[in-house]
Amino acid sequence: MEYVKATMKEIVAFIDKVIDMLKPEQVNTLIDSLIDVYRRGAKVLVMGAGRSGLVGKAFAMRLMHLGFNVYVLGETTTPSIGEGDLVVAISGSGRTRLIVTAAEAAKKVNAKIAAITSYPDSPLGQIADVVVEIPGRTKTAPDIDYFARQILGIHEPLAPLGTLFEDTALVFLDGVVVEIMHRLGKKEADLRARHANIEL
Repeated sequence: MEYVKATMKEIVAFIDKVIDMLKPEQVNTLIDSLIDVYRRGAKVLVMGAGRSGLVGKAFAMRLMHLGFNVYVLGETTTPSIGEGDLVVAISGSGRTRLIVTAAEAAKKVNAKIAAITSYPDSPLGQIADVVVEIPGRTKTAPDIDYFARQILGIHEPLAPLGTLFEDTALVFLDGVVVEIMHRLGKKEADLRARHANIEL
């Protein structure tokens, strides 16, 4: 269990640090954009690739529970989007080709783009109307051998690849859901009423 506990502690500590790094104006703009779409009955399209896509699906599910008209890119029942709709694009690097291409297509039909990324100056960040910067993996081992890294005190995070971004984005978006609940006057019972009642 040594690595299980150590990795969990590292992830929790990282998320705790990111909480204080969030930029209130970015977060409030995202929340205001979501509430505006909700009140107008417009569509929200959530997209991400790989594990970021799984984070997006979890967020989309909660938005559905809140009564949003929400869809996930790649699902067979996802309709077209257009002017007045909101696209929430999740990509730590902001360079994932599929997501950047989809965001460009959404921009051409005048949908609003909100990017959740570690790199606001990335291609996705430059396309977006709203950017929320969520730091991800902020250090990787330089290209020097193991013993040199140990002597210099340079260590890679225990959590591999994009884990820190993905976990932080998931927790952040869960916080966004709760903020929206309170702003819209929704209760947990309202969400429960929209939860799937036919499950395997």
